Amino acid sequence: MTMNAQESRVVGGVPTGLLIGGEWRRARSGNELKVEDPATGEVIASVADAGPDDALDALEAATRAQASWAATAPRFRAEILRSAYEKIMAQQEELALLMTLEMGKPVAESKGEVAYAAEFFRWFSEEAVRIKGEYYRSPDGLTKVLTSRSPVGPSYMITPWNFPLAMGTRKMGPALAAGCTVILKPAEQTPLCSLALGSILIDAGLPAGVLNIVTTSQPGEVTDRLIDDARLRKLSFTGSTEVGKMLMRKASTNLLRLSMELGGNAPLIVFSDADLDKAVPGAIFAKMRNGGEACTSANRILVHKDLAGAFTERLSDELSKMKVARGTVTGAQVGPLIDQDALIKVTGLLEDATAAGGKVLTGGSRIGESGYFYAPTVIAGVPRSARIFREEIFGPVAPVYTFDDDDEAYSVANDTNYGLVSYIFTESFKRVHQAIDALQSGMVGVNQGLVSNAAAPFGGVKHSGFGREGGFEGINEYLDVKYAALNLS
Repeated sequence: MTMNAQESRVVGGVPTGLLIGGEWRRARSGNELKVEDPATGEVIASVADAGPDDALDALEAATRAQASWAATAPRFRAEILRSAYEKIMAQQEELALLMTLEMGKPVAESKGEVAYAAEFFRWFSEEAVRIKGEYYRSPDGLTKVLTSRSPVGPSYMITPWNFPLAMGTRKMGPALAAGCTVILKPAEQTPLCSLALGSILIDAGLPAGVLNIVTTSQPGEVTDRLIDDARLRKLSFTGSTEVGKMLMRKASTNLLRLSMELGGNAPLIVFSDADLDKAVPGAIFAKMRNGGEACTSANRILVHKDLAGAFTERLSDELSKMKVARGTVTGAQVGPLIDQDALIKVTGLLEDATAAGGKVLTGGSRIGESGYFYAPTVIAGVPRSARIFREEIFGPVAPVYTFDDDDEAYSVANDTNYGLVSYIFTESFKRVHQAIDALQSGMVGVNQGLVSNAAAPFGGVKHSGFGREGGFEGINEYLDVKYAALNLS
């Protein structure tokens, strides 16, 4: 790994500087951003804290590298991504521990994310060599139509803290495969995984300037400076709907290509014929993955009235047994929330729900005085007027509602501005297809609490955003279509 004269540090094998033009360097200001362990509240590392001028340096480097990177052979790009996949998997244990320390999730879950993250590089290494065009005769017979696809250009990627490795690879994989250069801005709470990923890509042979990483405590100022610059051609954002809307307005100045993976308020429907041996574990996975801190988390669990009692009892029993502890502790199943703000939000939502008439069946309180731990919670009898029905919870709280028939279930499920994912549990083949058509979401999990898959298109509708990450569709977000008319006369 290359260091410039400013001698960016390396902590635990991870560089702590900005990656700009192939070099690790300090921020121009010399300022540093502190990284906190959410399980203890202690500072575990300090990284460079970029300002707007550093961001422009990154854009300059990406712009300089764009033409040569776009001109590389698809196989060359594919081999770099494949090598990066193998290096990530070879470092699975180390990366999982790093993720747990900066984000909090249990190490076993972190290892799963590392494998998931690596898979995007393997998938898009295979897609890099399959970028296709078309050649056909026009209807009037006078022209041949030739279409080709070319990289959009320098792309700016803003990733969240909850999946600090996978959100980076999910965005960078298709961009690099398509021939786009990248500026990555990870969340300020979790910069270490992204910096480790940058080091891995450099070791895999990625040319200087193709990937640039800016870590910052000034995301607004850095982002404004970048999207106001006409050299930037693409913005990919994962985060809240409110911030996504603001970025869209600002991006309109230069008509940036946009991919927006925004908030979610996922319904999970347990129909009258559901098998509870599938539905209860599925609901636990959909709700408790990442401690509930996921846009795909099952926020509203809708259970048919005939199964509500048995389902809720089993769900409460299972959640009450989950081990809440620092992610490095053997057997830990639920780690801390990411920070104090997250703890305040979850506490406030539950207080509002109980004041509105909800009954807490298990959990319902903070655990301990250090760190940001919250007990896995089940609450029933919450009216739909409560905030918890409308807002993303982003924590280990499972509200259970009941319904009388399928039409009511669909009506309640769709009663939200969001439309990222829905989950259904039923043994009826007919009902599966009815539900897929009726639910207003970009993804549907059928008898399972997990939809994420590198080979599938991830994304939502309504206020959950647009664009798709992963699958055959993912690379098209970074490609422009060019058409040439060939005169045959």
